[in-house]
Amino acid sequence: MAMKLLLVEDNPAMQTTLQRSFERMGVKVVLCGDGARALDRWQASQPDAVLLDLSLPGMDGLEVLTKARAMGLDTPVIIITARGTVGDRVLGLNSGADDYLAKPFDLDELEARVRALVRRRGSAAAAGLSSEFCGLRCDADSGAVFWRGQPLELSSREAGMLRALLARPGQACAKERLLERVFPGEVNVQAEAIEVVAYRLRKRLAGTGAQLVTLRGLGYLLRATE
Repeated sequence: MAMKLLLVEDNPAMQTTLQRSFERMGVKVVLCGDGARALDRWQASQPDAVLLDLSLPGMDGLEVLTKARAMGLDTPVIIITARGTVGDRVLGLNSGADDYLAKPFDLDELEARVRALVRRRGSAAAAGLSSEFCGLRCDADSGAVFWRGQPLELSSREAGMLRALLARPGQACAKERLLERVFPGEVNVQAEAIEVVAYRLRKRLAGTGAQLVTLRGLGYLLRATE
């Protein structure tokens, strides 16, 4: 499957250059030129990596990044910006960025950094390493879900749904995919069945700091409660 990249950049010339460069390498590029819309595009597109400029209309890139991390969006992020001072880099990394590249930069270096971030993330997933989200953690061996170190009392279907959502917190998971995970091998299950599981799981998560959100037409996602 081709890598998907979200490019949040308001300069049309830079957008075009980066889009053409990455698409020649077989990467699918989703464009966003407005900081205020970036979080919606991030959630909807489910990218493998994000290239984020800091000077954006609508909302500054650092604010976008801070809000994304608070929502549980843990996609690897490389900041690309003309703000190249040490202080700017430290601020960006402390806000949740994985890497920082000052403009102007070499396209080959940028592409290599993006692939390295995605590769490291994939290696961690393959090794069964799971990141914690709002105190929730899934054990890769047993499949049990823990909150602050204590096992959650969940039915097998509730646990299956939560495991699927914890794999990419803050990003939409389609109903069709959830049906496969929650009702494996069952061919006559109606799509509405997942709504019943979601209703029960939402009640189980009350008080954990994580919220199950329904995205009409997209599916479900986990996000941190405000």
